[in-house]
Amino acid sequence: MRALEGIKVLDLTRALAGPFCTLMLGDYGADVIKIEIPGTGDDTRHWGPPFIGNESAYFLSINRNKKSLTLNFKEDEARKIFLKLASEADVIVENFTPGVMGRFGLSYEEVKKVVLTLKNNIVYCSISGFGQTGPYKSRPAMDQIMQGVSGLMSITGEPDGDPQKIGIAVTDIGSGMWAAYAVMAALYYREQQGSGQYIDISMLDSQVAWLTYQAGTYFATGESPKRLGAAHPNLVPYQGFMCKDNKFINIAVGSERIWERFCNGIGLPELKDDPEYAVNEKRVQNRSKIIPFLQQHFLQRPLDEWVKELQEQSVPCGPINDLEAVFNDPQVHERGMYTTMSHPTAGEIKQTGLSIKFSESPGELKLAPPMLGEHNEEILSSIGYTIEEIQKFKDDAII
Repeated sequence: MRALEGIKVLDLTRALAGPFCTLMLGDYGADVIKIEIPGTGDDTRHWGPPFIGNESAYFLSINRNKKSLTLNFKEDEARKIFLKLASEADVIVENFTPGVMGRFGLSYEEVKKVVLTLKNNIVYCSISGFGQTGPYKSRPAMDQIMQGVSGLMSITGEPDGDPQKIGIAVTDIGSGMWAAYAVMAALYYREQQGSGQYIDISMLDSQVAWLTYQAGTYFATGESPKRLGAAHPNLVPYQGFMCKDNKFINIAVGSERIWERFCNGIGLPELKDDPEYAVNEKRVQNRSKIIPFLQQHFLQRPLDEWVKELQEQSVPCGPINDLEAVFNDPQVHERGMYTTMSHPTAGEIKQTGLSIKFSESPGELKLAPPMLGEHNEEILSSIGYTIEEIQKFKDDAII
């Protein structure tokens, strides 16, 4: 049995933040019904190339373990169908701009009036760029914008270069993870107290919370941290270095014990007791001297030799892999983080695996990312609609 079996989720999300939340819930057993606009569906169905079997690779990467139902909320009958589904659901997740669900007549307060199930109310999670309150609440938001507004881009990039965004949509994905965590906490609260509740997730809030030690540095000094490229603001050496074969090694010296092992591993034991580098505080102060020196030293040998020498000394290190190397890595394979599943039109599709390993209730890649409206008849017939009624919904552009 999967951990969330028996939990029904109505997924009114698109793009990335919301779909990543419901992906997490679906992977561990929740019955996720992805509700999409008839004819077009989730925007990401069209975010390509590349496409595989008429679906974008982007969409296929984040929408497994979901069923697709199309509803046109411009029609009152679609709203009735949704509320009928909601009366049997545990969770609603949506990531429209604040106010949109209210215009559909499907805000939390409106749904709550109708949905008083035996489970005593519903968990309703809204994900938006800036949250449901505040002067920015109505602003449109995308990950690129939020990485800038949240301060993340100001600390990402080379010291003498432009601000850079992270190579994945980390604000979207992070918000989806916060939302999945919040939904689970709210379900636990409902189990204990018998009451559902509303959850307000902001991409801005999510990213500000992730600033952690960078925020701590600002709080302590009153100065905004600067961009350091691959380096760490508080630890030295803690960054990447080019090796003789033009490949890069990552080094992470997080303590004085590791510093001693590092010095032995690179064949420079005399550095251990050098007063300019013996403790991390001094290494941070003398960053401009030690880093160029180490870079020249690493250029003397190829990557694999350095990794071998340093790992033998138990120094945290490793190559900077591209994705081809990642998905050919034996550890990634052993951990099941590279897998496949069958899709109706795309054939065998590759997927990242399940990152949470439960001993008693493991997750599962059960359903392929759905085709648009693939489960209309299945879902609607399950709540009492006849084949004739479903066909009329199609004819009237309700689904």
